[in-house]
Amino acid sequence: MVRTRRNALLARTLVLPLALPLAASVLGAQPVVTPATPGARTSGSTAADTLRPFGTLREQAAQQQKWLELRMERTLPALMRREGVDMWVVPMREYNEDPLFKALVSPTTFSARRRTIYVFFDRGPKDGVERIALGGTSQGNVYKAVRSMKPVAAPAAGSRDASRQAELWGDEQWNVLKQVIEERKPQKIAINTSRIFAFSDGLSSGEKEGMLEALGPAWKARVVNAEALAVDMIAARQPEEEAMFRELNRVAWEIISEAFSSKVIKPGVTKADDVLWWMRQRVNDLGLSTWFQTSVEVQRQFGSPELVGVNPTILPGDVLHCDFGITALGLNTDTQHMGYVLKPGETDVPAGLKKALQASNRLQDITNEELKPGRTGNQVLAAALKRMRDEKIDGTLYSHPIGLHGHGAGSLIGLWDYQDGVPGRGDHKIIPGMWYSIELQATTAVPEWSNQLVRSAQEEDIIIDASGKVRWAFGRQSTFHVVR
Repeated sequence: MVRTRRNALLARTLVLPLALPLAASVLGAQPVVTPATPGARTSGSTAADTLRPFGTLREQAAQQQKWLELRMERTLPALMRREGVDMWVVPMREYNEDPLFKALVSPTTFSARRRTIYVFFDRGPKDGVERIALGGTSQGNVYKAVRSMKPVAAPAAGSRDASRQAELWGDEQWNVLKQVIEERKPQKIAINTSRIFAFSDGLSSGEKEGMLEALGPAWKARVVNAEALAVDMIAARQPEEEAMFRELNRVAWEIISEAFSSKVIKPGVTKADDVLWWMRQRVNDLGLSTWFQTSVEVQRQFGSPELVGVNPTILPGDVLHCDFGITALGLNTDTQHMGYVLKPGETDVPAGLKKALQASNRLQDITNEELKPGRTGNQVLAAALKRMRDEKIDGTLYSHPIGLHGHGAGSLIGLWDYQDGVPGRGDHKIIPGMWYSIELQATTAVPEWSNQLVRSAQEEDIIIDASGKVRWAFGRQSTFHVVR
């Protein structure tokens, strides 16, 4: 019975509406979301292939390429000058790429080419930052690609062009790097090594050893670690990316809305794992992917987690929770929503459960109000938790940057088990033009459940725009998803 029903659901063609009715996307306001009806379209919408909600792969790649160009033109020079370095060297080998790789290459580049050494040299505000790729390609003319001077004979090259040049290889690359450095005479050469941030620790020990040996003592003395440079190069987002991030969040919301509805859940029959795998399959069927395994959890009156179990059958009266993310165009989302399964005779969610959701909503507001560029994550955490306690909310805060990675580059605002601050990773400063997942929970006694504690765990993505203002990427959940 379950298998037949689930197969029928999965076999349906999903048609995503092109838009949902929205209120103003500002702090403290959220969209009014109506669950998507399969097959429905908004009035006047054009005929679109909604199984490709973000266009073809070719269209997506063109978009991502433009973002790369903007990142190189706007973000890179500003960060290098902020950190006081005039050269940045980023070497990596195939399948051992620096975490910075995603921020440096075209969407059609999946790995480094043998060895690729990216060199950035700041020639000043007038001439800008020179971008060189020693090995690899120009990434759509973003870099000047340097090849070997060694010609390759036509048969070996697979071409009649006898003048085709070989790729740089082995120690030759380090020698060319030294030549590039000697010609430009940088004062500070930044490299990616860190004991705090994984995003700043991409220079492997072998690459570092080979590079420093080739450069010699004089240039080695000018090498500096630049942790903040790599972190913020990954964290910084362009204003042109914001509309797409909003759409990614909208699609995530629609999938959750349908998953937490009677279209997917039949109380007494459907198990929690049935729902999470339905969500995973829906993401796959849309041509999207995810960066972590979806989870669906159940809280139940008079039911401890041990009694409820790890994969319970969903029953009337259950409180549902999901943790869900999607990946597309190199960007990631992260969303946690709450749901409720009506009991026979109920027409609405019990007031005590609504109060629990309101408590986590209030903690979201507090966090967003304290989230300001120039502050560290630890400072935001301390300020938000003080206000939370002053308002008698029992909660925890564990928010993180998001963007090119799910758990993205930037300062952590707590961890679930570190509510006094996160040494190192919470001491980095928040910058304008980055995104966060506001992840937290509030625990509330529910009168209708004999004052049993209910945990309302929520997570929504926000945008800090270039001016430092904070807004929801799409919205925030303020009412339960209801299974009728």
